[in-house]
Amino acid sequence: MKWSEISIHTTNEAIEPISHILHEAGASGVVIEDPFELTKEREDQFGEIYQLNPDDYPEEGVIVKAYLPVNSFLGETVEAIKDSINNLILFNIDIGLNKVTISEVNEEEWATAWKKYYNPVKISEKFTIVPTWEIYNPVSSDELIIELDPGMAFGTGTHPTTVMCIQALERTVRPGDRVIDVGTGSGVLSIAAAMLRAEDVRAFDLDEVAVTQAKLNIKLNKVHNKVNVSQNNLLDGVEEGSADVIVANILAEVILRFTDDAARIVKPGGYFITSGIIQQKKDQVKEALVSSGFEITETILMEDWVAIISKRV
Repeated sequence: MKWSEISIHTTNEAIEPISHILHEAGASGVVIEDPFELTKEREDQFGEIYQLNPDDYPEEGVIVKAYLPVNSFLGETVEAIKDSINNLILFNIDIGLNKVTISEVNEEEWATAWKKYYNPVKISEKFTIVPTWEIYNPVSSDELIIELDPGMAFGTGTHPTTVMCIQALERTVRPGDRVIDVGTGSGVLSIAAAMLRAEDVRAFDLDEVAVTQAKLNIKLNKVHNKVNVSQNNLLDGVEEGSADVIVANILAEVILRFTDDAARIVKPGGYFITSGIIQQKKDQVKEALVSSGFEITETILMEDWVAIISKRV
């Protein structure tokens, strides 16, 4: 089967909304090429240091690549994607150069080439993310291993916003807690919460494909007895006072829409972890959280991203 690779040169701020646009358009894979990755020292599973190829990365900004099936509607699909990306300006999202290019690849080339972007990564004090096709031996006895097969449409669990969420979960989740993961995507945050001995985890996503992929990853990590995944819009229909921790790794604009719901659902003394927030929108989200009845307990920064841990007063 032939696939068309659409490449968008944009900004870190626009990664999440553009990835969503591409997925909604039927993308069968998303890869993020961020030059920041070139500055990290990496080891393979044998402890050998390896380097990424600078030629694969832009000098500035980021490149988001997605894969669409070549069919008679491809032209219209690409134009719709371009229009949707241009419309992000209306939401004050910086789309940078917004240079869009198209090329054709074979399915076999895509299926193997994308894996070079994904290696075992220790992302926190306790957690290491490992792709399912890698053999990895834990460094310590208390290391928690999350195996992920992100599929051709979801991230690898190593994006800064995800890493910060998992670090925040380590600091807030206690054995026996009830956790809600809003916008679960690959399910990685729900898996982490269950491995931290949460008793009950509910994972929500509006996207049916995300729900399917999350269920697969949750079963792969043997936490399906603790995690329930379902299709749901944010926190609609969730009962009052039913969560000890809510975690949401989504856009700031979306977080602002349900801070009141989060305050209603989190028990007093419970936590609301929010990520996916760019630096410029940090104060706006903090103000909304405080207005809804939360106290800001910690702000975590990584690259251009912010995660906020807030406590229900």
